[in-house]
Amino acid sequence: MENVNCSTEKPTSCSITDKGCRISNNKENLGEYWCTMYTDADITKLGWYEAESTPSLELINKTNAKKDAAIFNVGAGATTLIDDLLKQGYSNLIANDISSCALHKIKTRIGNAKDTVQWIVDDLVNPTELQNLPQIDIWNDRAVLHFFTEEKDQKTYFNLLKQKVKPNGFVILAAFNLEGATSCSGLPVKRYNAQMLQEKLGNNFQLLQAFNHDYTMPNGDIRKYIYTLFQKNNTNLK
Repeated sequence: MENVNCSTEKPTSCSITDKGCRISNNKENLGEYWCTMYTDADITKLGWYEAESTPSLELINKTNAKKDAAIFNVGAGATTLIDDLLKQGYSNLIANDISSCALHKIKTRIGNAKDTVQWIVDDLVNPTELQNLPQIDIWNDRAVLHFFTEEKDQKTYFNLLKQKVKPNGFVILAAFNLEGATSCSGLPVKRYNAQMLQEKLGNNFQLLQAFNHDYTMPNGDIRKYIYTLFQKNNTNLK
């Protein structure tokens, strides 16, 4: 069992600007907390960085979604998954994060292609703009859900998911598994297995695939994940 932090970064706080973010004294804002993870950072050294989001891409491709399918990337951070999906021809991408600083990293990297992506800075467990999110075909979450350790936050997260995923739509959830780390970036996490995720989603979602995945951090350490692919039923079940 891992009882370690997935990052050695020590966050301070920052204030958000159009060009990124700068350090400030406000430590109460969670968006600013995460902003510091990306401010003046080499993202390739961050503890969750993937040069290629292979497991997520494989599950997205497994859905056989059309190229104009609405793919909602939850807590996108500075993920290269957006780059890869654009390269594969997907044209209806939505990227969300609580920190505009993180999304700014992607926008800078992909250049003019940023105008083809919808960007939403909002909190998944205190959503405002996300309430207006259109119905989506694929909900993709790598390493966000496990930060919601309180039952009320988990309930808000899954209620939003259930409302926004279309009938026959797909849900990809990747979180630390039961042997995974107990904290990340100085924050506690909740670990999952496939059965626990099924219980959170309920009978209206069918588990199509689940597998454990050992993610190698940039520093060489291993973090243990569970990856799952669910499909929403076409009719509501009790």
